[in-house]
Amino acid sequence: MARILAIGGAHVDRKGWLSAPHRPGASNPGRWEAEAGGGAFNAARNLARLGHNVTLVAPRGGDAAAEMVARAADEAGIEDCPLTFLDRATPSYSAILEPDGNLVTALADMALYDLIPARRLLTSRLRKRLAEADLLLMDSNLPESALTAMAGAASGLGLPLAVIAVSPAKVVRWKQSLSSITCLAMNQAEAAALTGTQVQSPGDWRTVLSGKGLAGGLVTASAGPVAAFAALPSGPASTVLLPPLLYQVRDVTGAGDALASGYLDGWLSGGAFEDNLTRGIALARLTASVRGPVRPDLSPDLLARTLEDMPKPAQFPLPHSGASA
Repeated sequence: MARILAIGGAHVDRKGWLSAPHRPGASNPGRWEAEAGGGAFNAARNLARLGHNVTLVAPRGGDAAAEMVARAADEAGIEDCPLTFLDRATPSYSAILEPDGNLVTALADMALYDLIPARRLLTSRLRKRLAEADLLLMDSNLPESALTAMAGAASGLGLPLAVIAVSPAKVVRWKQSLSSITCLAMNQAEAAALTGTQVQSPGDWRTVLSGKGLAGGLVTASAGPVAAFAALPSGPASTVLLPPLLYQVRDVTGAGDALASGYLDGWLSGGAFEDNLTRGIALARLTASVRGPVRPDLSPDLLARTLEDMPKPAQFPLPHSGASA
């Protein structure tokens, strides 16, 4: 299996579950839950449970939340190498969710991530880790200067770089480094923020994003069509698949990270392009069917059984028209 160096967000996800549909401007009854989360961390845990050798580098405070993240990394079989600030709080993400799992609103308290300069990521120890890795996995939580430096380091080594977009506000930090990214996983809002463009059909994202210098990407639309494109040895490839209907959604948090994880797992294992995307869709369905951003029971066997049982995703027609600004 592959050696993966994951760098980015690993923090605490706090979720407020509403007992009834959300009423704006009113007091809503419900309950709070807390667990470890973060774009790079969610994907890293999925990939570790699928058998890959994963090392995590993520900023952390000197508090109980940091201990929660460390336990979650250990449970997933990840080698944990935190960047610790004893006098700071571990970042957190607090979301309010409808009873059916859909997001009402969220608040991200991520100030610690902004304190990470590029030099903290380019020490001799981490350069050695980079040189030994088969894949660098990052999200968009760190400052743009740090992301740019890591993209340059990966490019200089010929190391594939996969990125989890995280949010429309943060994905733009990669604008100057798109040509160094092998696969950028994002939703439609994040793709629009990155390109300043809206599209008429999901298949148009390949034209728009490749025009900005991106070689490969995944663009999701909640439960709608998933667009994927990649630069393969045989030439460029693209597809748009419509996932089969999932009748019971319990929590959409982490589903996008899971889709990227499944796709990367297939790609790292030498799978065919469309099969890799189907693998990602299956893992996203597995994740959305339980509460929490990852499946603690995830294994290669569980994913294989899910792929066997899942209806084949439909081929979504690729468009003939271009994008509109």
